[in-house]
Amino acid sequence: MPVTLNLPAPLARLAGERVLQLSGATVGDVVSDAVTRHPTLAPRLRDEQGQPYSFVTFYLNDEDIRFHGGFGAAVADGDEITVVPAIAGG
Repeated sequence: MPVTLNLPAPLARLAGERVLQLSGATVGDVVSDAVTRHPTLAPRLRDEQGQPYSFVTFYLNDEDIRFHGGFGAAVADGDEITVVPAIAGG
């Protein structure tokens, strides 16, 4: 069973779907799988060094990955990762 990556609407338009079924041993691996399959996501999910942006939050099963090893956080089959970009406005 793969890992599910849930994308917000603006990113879903780039990928052509809102929910991706991916594989990997860590959150970073799953993100790498996503950008390999959908290259247009790459500059929106991680920086040039492959690290998450400070303004994009990743949740692994409702837990912020910043408190669990960042992109190094281990994932298991059936886990869900949700991407939440920062929203600005006035």
